[in-house]
Amino acid sequence: MSGHSKWSTIKHKKAKEDATRGKKFTKLIKEITIAARDGGGDPSANPRLRLLMDKAKEINMPQDNMMRAIKRGTGEMPGVAYESYHYEGYGPGQCAVIIDMLTDNKNRAISTVRNFFGKQGGILAESGAVSWMFDKLGVIRIPKDGATEEDLIEKLLEYDVKDIYLDDSMFVITCEMTQLDQVKHALEKLSYKIESAELEYVPKATIPLDSATEERAYEFLQALEDLDDVQNVYTNIG
Repeated sequence: MSGHSKWSTIKHKKAKEDATRGKKFTKLIKEITIAARDGGGDPSANPRLRLLMDKAKEINMPQDNMMRAIKRGTGEMPGVAYESYHYEGYGPGQCAVIIDMLTDNKNRAISTVRNFFGKQGGILAESGAVSWMFDKLGVIRIPKDGATEEDLIEKLLEYDVKDIYLDDSMFVITCEMTQLDQVKHALEKLSYKIESAELEYVPKATIPLDSATEERAYEFLQALEDLDDVQNVYTNIG
């Protein structure tokens, strides 16, 4: 069983609050552009793009915005060329931190992250320093709404589901990355409401922090995620 990171719950709740903000749109548009560039602009043949378009619809992104992002990715329209980068390090209490970035300027992005870690007392580490502590998995959240763990296990037996657990008022289902789209659609066919379906770095085990350090760590992580070019931040705080 993978570790349950409290930060993933906090991130999810904040994402709902941020859904109407322009910054949320900007981050998602970047991801759609990259997905279309890497896998083509046809969502029926590009599961990653399909998931992102579903996510865009959930936050009421206009269809025109989505189509422009796809066309920029496929080269049908001119636009900024984004590249993805992955950085690792340690935050308060030696918590492990993984940062996913999408940027049109690598030098600016890494300079911003280095300065942030330096000022905030974190340590930016070499590639692989902390990523071994995580598995990259599909993570689906559905409201509890009368569902039970036993029922979900029974209905998802044919899929490579890693874990199912209740987190606050949500069931969290983790699966292999390649199964994310299939499990999501299986749940939709069973009339479950999908709160979110993402690829995430899930800690293999979590670390406890005392309350004061935990508070500093969450402030650190939130400020890091709010930086321009930062798409997602993951940690192993329990």
